[in-house]
Amino acid sequence: MKHLNRTVALGAALALFTALTPALADGVAYVNKGLVGIGRIPASQKDKFGETFGSGSGMSIDTKGWARDGAGYKGSLWLLPDRGYNVVGTTDYRPRLNTISIEMTPTAPGAAPAAGQEQTGVKATLADTMLLTDDKGADATGLDPLNGVREAAGDMPMLPQADNGKLALDDEAIVRLPDGTMFISDEYGPNIYRFSADGHLMSATRPTAALVPMRHGKPNFASNNPGSGAAEPDPKDPETGRQNNQGLEGMSMTPDGKFLIAVLQSAPRQDGGDSGSTRQNTRALVYDASDLAHLKLAHEYVVPLPVFKDAKGKTKVAAQSEIVALSDKSFLMLARDGGNGQGLKDAESLYRKIEIVDLSAATDIANGPFDAADKPVAPKGVLDPSVTPAKLTAFIDINDKGELGRFGLHNGAPNDRNNLSEKWEAMSLASVLDPKLPDDYFLFVANDNDFLTQDGFQVGAPYKAEDGADVDTTFLVYQVTLPGLSGTTVAGQ
Repeated sequence: MKHLNRTVALGAALALFTALTPALADGVAYVNKGLVGIGRIPASQKDKFGETFGSGSGMSIDTKGWARDGAGYKGSLWLLPDRGYNVVGTTDYRPRLNTISIEMTPTAPGAAPAAGQEQTGVKATLADTMLLTDDKGADATGLDPLNGVREAAGDMPMLPQADNGKLALDDEAIVRLPDGTMFISDEYGPNIYRFSADGHLMSATRPTAALVPMRHGKPNFASNNPGSGAAEPDPKDPETGRQNNQGLEGMSMTPDGKFLIAVLQSAPRQDGGDSGSTRQNTRALVYDASDLAHLKLAHEYVVPLPVFKDAKGKTKVAAQSEIVALSDKSFLMLARDGGNGQGLKDAESLYRKIEIVDLSAATDIANGPFDAADKPVAPKGVLDPSVTPAKLTAFIDINDKGELGRFGLHNGAPNDRNNLSEKWEAMSLASVLDPKLPDDYFLFVANDNDFLTQDGFQVGAPYKAEDGADVDTTFLVYQVTLPGLSGTTVAGQ
């Protein structure tokens, strides 16, 4: 037994040593101290409307209310679900925002939690749910906007509209502002919406023409996931603009509150996004947020998505799933593969990492020829030689077996509830509130469980996910050192 204990201790020490190796990006040393907490909300959770709770397409921690309480922490966060359970087609699911109460007692970096307590360090409780409505107070919908366009009116640009006449939203990222208003990005437009504190649409920002999905020479916001009995879009994929279901997946406000950064999930169609192997060159849009109602594109950069080899040795491109801004020149980016994990037939992920993206030496292409749909910045996936892309530095490997193992989790077989699910799409920061560690933060990472449960209820009907899937909402919490943020307010993460 003594020998076993020494082995476990040595393994923990080696894991901590590896985790504490700094990641150098533009001369700054960022440190991942490893996992310090795990929490869950059960897949069967219902919200106050009696419908199945959906989890983290986007997350924003209430940094003002975040407080240290002895050895633990208390606070709340906002968790944004996407368009509802849509395995067999989109439905008239009403977009909403969930408030989650958090109580956390972190494990010391590198230490093993007490036996039986591996996943109890983060207590997450659904506290409230708020519906999101359009600018007239009418319900929005998760239905695919097959052929629908709401024409521009006043300050409001052209918007996606479902066949039932409702504003169509596929929410993906959230920034909550100090006044309670919020920016929410979506996949359909892909647009950036500003909502009031009580969930009413106030304004909207369309991206550059290069990102707007076009079919037959006109904007068409369909994503090829029609509702029951509805026809598919023609053609199935846009000719230019964002690919189906590859919209503004990541968005974050810079800590000083001056800029809003939004990143497309993968390359636009004309930049190689028409192929899984050439969709690497996506775009980061940096907006001047001095006028919250009228965001102005200030900078734009090409971000090369990570590549990896699949089980057959083929090169694949990881999709961008969320960002956390560190400044107007750098951000954390969560990128991942797809089609595997708990709740799916394939168990093991080959790529789930958080990268540091450095824009400082990248070419600014904002408001130039590459913002037009007919001037690709990376035709067939090959970047124009005049453009220098952003630089990526590896930071956190979410699939790290040693780190997951300390908390009773794993990546791959057995494909049980402790295997990570497919979609990790939400991140947010909160200070450790330790004057001895002024640059240390808790990085919360959450999955999008796709509403997969055996006890589901939405849009007036019960449902059961395929293959017996019951996927909890899971929170992974890392302790990280991020130099340079301690003198600023982490705004709207």
